[in-house]
Amino acid sequence: MSVQDELQFTARDGIGHIVLNRPHRRNAMTFDMYARIRDICTMAGGKDDPDGLKVLVFSGGGDAAFAAGTDISQFKTFTSQDAIEYEAMIDRTLVTIEECRLPTIAALNGFCTGGGAAIAACCDIRIGSRDLKVGAPIARTLGNCLAIGNLSRFVRLVGEARVKYMLLTAQLIDADEAASAGFISELLEDRDAMLARAEELAGTITELAPLTLDATKRGLRRLQAVTPLPDDHDLVEQCFGSADFKEGISAFFEKRKPDWKGV
Repeated sequence: MSVQDELQFTARDGIGHIVLNRPHRRNAMTFDMYARIRDICTMAGGKDDPDGLKVLVFSGGGDAAFAAGTDISQFKTFTSQDAIEYEAMIDRTLVTIEECRLPTIAALNGFCTGGGAAIAACCDIRIGSRDLKVGAPIARTLGNCLAIGNLSRFVRLVGEARVKYMLLTAQLIDADEAASAGFISELLEDRDAMLARAEELAGTITELAPLTLDATKRGLRRLQAVTPLPDDHDLVEQCFGSADFKEGISAFFEKRKPDWKGV
């Protein structure tokens, strides 16, 4: 499949739809898919936008997931330096979503984990269906870590205590908890109802004052930028460069439980 198949983009009536479309892998992201998101979000709402977009909607293809993070096959030959460059690439994508000129809506169903949860966290509005499961169970699966930028995003959304619980227990939160925590603003009964509501919200936004929406987004970003993030390269290298990370990758593909050594 081409990246255009794996990350589908369509536009109509001022609404752009980005569909993460690898349902056979729970829509796990490839590096090319991240790059395509950057291209779309950079173009959307600009002078060269051929579609005259006013809002973007992100969703996942199939019934199982919004996105289950980055495709683990991308990590098979990772070094510590690869990990630093990977996190920088991911952050460029997430910042591009956050800095998109247009309001963004994440329409979430099924598994929304790892990089998928980070993409959702960067969108302006999140709604979900009752089968939603959110988290980053990396302490159980790969033995890597979240970059500080993503820790900050999740803490802003659901609070430090809940983030600690999710990461230190490798647990996913369900739709009700995601709603009570504020990760999603609306909870719909099923995927079809959730997608219909996302379309309705997007249509409403297309009729609102664009300068007000732009000023709101830019003002909130300025508030977030008041406190700069510290460097986290040592933390990324500690995890991605470890024998444990290599063990996590091997265990995933061998469909067994990892044997963590702490080295």
